[in-house]
Amino acid sequence: MERKTVLITGASKGLGAAIAKVFAKNNHNIILNYNNSEERAIELAEELKKYNVEVLPIKADMTNEEEIKNMVNKSIEKFQKIDVLVNNAGIAIDTTFEDKTKENFIKTIDTNLIGPFLVSRYVGETMLKEKQGNIINISSTNGIDTYYEYSLDYDASKAGLISLTHNLALHYAPYIRVNCIAPGWINTEMNKELDKDYIKEEEAKILLNRFAEPEEIAKVVYFLSTEDAKYINNETIRVDGGTIHA
Repeated sequence: MERKTVLITGASKGLGAAIAKVFAKNNHNIILNYNNSEERAIELAEELKKYNVEVLPIKADMTNEEEIKNMVNKSIEKFQKIDVLVNNAGIAIDTTFEDKTKENFIKTIDTNLIGPFLVSRYVGETMLKEKQGNIINISSTNGIDTYYEYSLDYDASKAGLISLTHNLALHYAPYIRVNCIAPGWINTEMNKELDKDYIKEEEAKILLNRFAEPEEIAKVVYFLSTEDAKYINNETIRVDGGTIHA
């Protein structure tokens, strides 16, 4: 069977790295996008090679269209095609409402929403030539109903990503399936640094009483890319352990 290729943005650590590992274990060539964490990306690339797959670490800033175009072109040069795109890269600039600036908002929207649009546009063009492909966007429950005042720009960007998913599914039908994952809290390095009392408060809102492990989200992402999910399209799948909102 021909080996498939997946491009994962923001793949050097956290959820992106977990997604890369799941796809590598399932015999996919991996395009590891990173921006600032070059050393982490190279280390991960070496780790993934133990699965006997090809790995291409590649730098591209999600706010820079030329770098995105270059990333896609280099990926096609190496692998001829991209079967799966996972738009995972994202940032959060948490501040009080009073300290939130126009610059915060623009940078967050640029990275979390315009970036996925641009990557999907350029990768989508190559997928259409093959008349097949999968695009999976990583949104958040913040984009649905889990609102945090400190994260209002992040929340807006993730709601926009859900809307983008619907429009991409419409545009690329019937050849490319486009779906969205909306995780709740995840046990990433960043979240482990949160105040312990705050973590307990948030865990109490979750029926499973814990944050997700990155691998648990990654496996849902992988499932959406497979033949087992071939009739799932234009959906946003919530993966939050059963979070209850007051």
